[in-house]
Amino acid sequence: MKLSNAAILIITLILCSTLLDITNADLSPQPSAQSPTSLATAPGFCNNKCGVRCALKGINSRCMKYCLMCCGKCSCVPSGTSGHLDECPCYRDWKAPNGRPKCP
Repeated sequence: MKLSNAAILIITLILCSTLLDITNADLSPQPSAQSPTSLATAPGFCNNKCGVRCALKGINSRCMKYCLMCCGKCSCVPSGTSGHLDECPCYRDWKAPNGRPKCP
């Protein structure tokens, strides 16, 4: 079976792009186990922190929805059910379009 020059060129390009993808993936920095981002993406981190934060707000409240959104973006949630916003400046400073705090 004889391959045309065009077919050989296409196969070569596919192989090269695959090798570049693999090389780039291997060189990308991996997050450390101690980074805040890895903690926020750890199973249950945001659920646990937001569960405490929204404990007095009711089970089906908007508090959990917005807290989880804020935790995902900021990688932290202030302790307690209210206040302590200085523990997480990103959480404290994220505002809704109307200027009110986005995070509970």
